[in-house]
Amino acid sequence: MLNPDSQATHSTASEAQSIDQVLTAAGEIILGKQAELRLALACLLARGHLLIEDLPGVGKTTLAHLLARLLGLKYSRIQFTSDLLPADIIGVSIYERVRERFEFHPGPIFAQVVLADEINRATPKAQSALLEAMEERQVTAEGETRALPTPFFVIATQNPSYQVGTFPLPESQLDRFLMRIELGYPQAEQEKALLAGADRRALLADIEPALSVAQLLELQQRVTDIHVAAPVIDYCHALLAFTRASNRFLHGLSPRAGLGLLRAARAWALIDGRGYVIPEDVQAVLPSCVPHRLLSGEDNGPSGHAEIADFILQAVAVP
Repeated sequence: MLNPDSQATHSTASEAQSIDQVLTAAGEIILGKQAELRLALACLLARGHLLIEDLPGVGKTTLAHLLARLLGLKYSRIQFTSDLLPADIIGVSIYERVRERFEFHPGPIFAQVVLADEINRATPKAQSALLEAMEERQVTAEGETRALPTPFFVIATQNPSYQVGTFPLPESQLDRFLMRIELGYPQAEQEKALLAGADRRALLADIEPALSVAQLLELQQRVTDIHVAAPVIDYCHALLAFTRASNRFLHGLSPRAGLGLLRAARAWALIDGRGYVIPEDVQAVLPSCVPHRLLSGEDNGPSGHAEIADFILQAVAVP
């Protein structure tokens, strides 16, 4: 009779092998960004949404399209501008003369991977159209609630706030994103290979899905089954409690932020081929899951995202 623990270990290792195939294929398109690709995939497996803040031209849009192609998902792109309206995102009802009634025409939000490109170039009114969709996986238009496809993954890109024509994202919008990452410039060798190689868009056209939608949904379900021991729960709670007690922050992390941190840590463990979470998993995802939810409350407090993450991790003892 097989040991259930050995079966679970074999299953997790097999899933990790499938995930490695996705990451390997992605690494052939976006060069030298394995850590960022791994975080993006962990965010998707944890059923979260991803915010990428960086300069134009570093591969943010390519990353969104790449994940959709590798996972065989329906993809749509919304270009956020100052004149964008909520109906441009959700959809609108149009009167059909033949049928003598109004018919709802779904907007680009009805896709499995939605790229909200340059989200902070739209007004808060347009940004708010994403709030219900990102939290409830549904939209309400003209009094009727409509479910969104499964899986549903929003990747938003954001230009640096100092650039002209940007609107800051409100805290309620930032909190909808499980992770925030930066891609940055590639290393010298990877950039030379990029310059000498084929157009990335041409390579995207030739990509075949590495996972089916059914396999992706199964992996997302497996994330919820990853075991979290009591000491790791205590560690996560200590991280939350520290942000609430510290006078360096205007406010602490919410329970939703704590749940998101644990989901991300579970997804990171699954990618590593483990059926349980260790403190290092929490530490690996915290810099992407936490800093965008916090504001420094002192002039000399930590302000950058890396500084905030280091400040919290160094202050809380590891079990």
